[in-house]
Amino acid sequence: MMQFTETPPPPLHQISTMNKNQTQRARPWPAGFPSSKSLSSLGDANCMEQLLVHCANAIQSNDATLAQQILWVLNNIASPEGDSNQRLTCAFLKALIARAAKSGTCKLLAAMANAHCNNLSINTHKFSVIELAGFVDLTPWHRFGFTAANAAILEAIEGFSVVHIVDLSLTHCMQIPTLIDAISSRFEVTPLIKLTVVSPIDEDIIFPPMLDLSYQELGSKLINFARSRNVILEFRVVPSSYSDGFSTLIEQLRVMQNLVYAESYNEALVINCHMLLHYIPEETLSSGIIMNNSNIYPFDSTSASSFRTMFLKSLRSLDPTIVVLVDEDADLTSNNLVCRLRSAFNYLWIPYDTVDTFLPRGSKQRQWYEADICWKIENVIAYEGLRRVERIEPKNKWVQRMRNANFTSVSFGEDAVSEVKTMLAEHAAGWGLKKEEEDLVLTWKGHNVVFATAWLSA
Repeated sequence: MMQFTETPPPPLHQISTMNKNQTQRARPWPAGFPSSKSLSSLGDANCMEQLLVHCANAIQSNDATLAQQILWVLNNIASPEGDSNQRLTCAFLKALIARAAKSGTCKLLAAMANAHCNNLSINTHKFSVIELAGFVDLTPWHRFGFTAANAAILEAIEGFSVVHIVDLSLTHCMQIPTLIDAISSRFEVTPLIKLTVVSPIDEDIIFPPMLDLSYQELGSKLINFARSRNVILEFRVVPSSYSDGFSTLIEQLRVMQNLVYAESYNEALVINCHMLLHYIPEETLSSGIIMNNSNIYPFDSTSASSFRTMFLKSLRSLDPTIVVLVDEDADLTSNNLVCRLRSAFNYLWIPYDTVDTFLPRGSKQRQWYEADICWKIENVIAYEGLRRVERIEPKNKWVQRMRNANFTSVSFGEDAVSEVKTMLAEHAAGWGLKKEEEDLVLTWKGHNVVFATAWLSA
């Protein structure tokens, strides 16, 4: 964390590196805020949010003097060791400084960021399989989606001799062992399981959580685990990129489906999407063809389209048995920095609030947990263009996307609801479950957190 002096910084015209012929004056405080001497009155979340907004506006307008003044206040009220609101604000503070450094605006702030780069860096942890399995079990954030999706999948694959699962998951197949267990105990004759996952192609952005082993090694562990449950598992890795809507994956799935049709296999195709689809670019494409590497992807240029739209329509053309879509229920897609900041601040307080209920301060797991949140905040705030990959959309937008792709929603059954409630009983009292039409939504203190939806081709 960058450290300022105990007193407010001098006006920038006193700094020798600036043009001596320029006359600079300290900008007034944003209207409605106490002076920097009354820091105790700024400790509430609403005031912290407003200060962050004013700081973002100052950075956007290259008003280095005002930005530095607000940053000084934020630095003094947002301790990285403080309460959940303070730690949340501290993460946004770091992200704003990183934005100033990356954009080249507010040269003084950029210099300050570079001078304190060690304190501003986000050290995301590379997990072993055992560590990651334990990590995702700490909270319902991922377990909710695992539980709801597995219940829907088990119902959909009844009667199939072969089940092909395409696991598009942020958590590196951590859902699969529980699903294999359930398949082993539910079916007298267990189906052959084909598991397909994607590995990045030349991605320069690797998002957390990260594994410390290859997918080939992970596949070997999953095959051995399935064998211990008397389930035959085939594991396949397809190099494919989220940045072009997993086009290579779609091509290979189409080839595999053609073989299934030709041989008349009794095979279910399950598409399990767990918090990964929001990395697919959502911007409307402006030309009639998309060129990526050596491939050309046509689409209807007369209507708005995007890689997300193209991906979902391509999935629909594969006629999957079931598609389960689980993601975070927020909107971080705005092109306006302040809108994104407000949306992110009013959503990402939740993981900071929940962490106090299950991890002690100073623990390694807590450091890993909050580093992952900091990574998300920095990506949302500090980056633009293709490097801004955290483009979460709320449930209603995904539901509309799925309907536009001609999928039909299916309700989660009583078994799914019961299993989710049982799982939530293992966690803090603030977690809850609500049903919105056919969908399930995980809540924290009444606020939507993660949604789960299930879809059929017919």
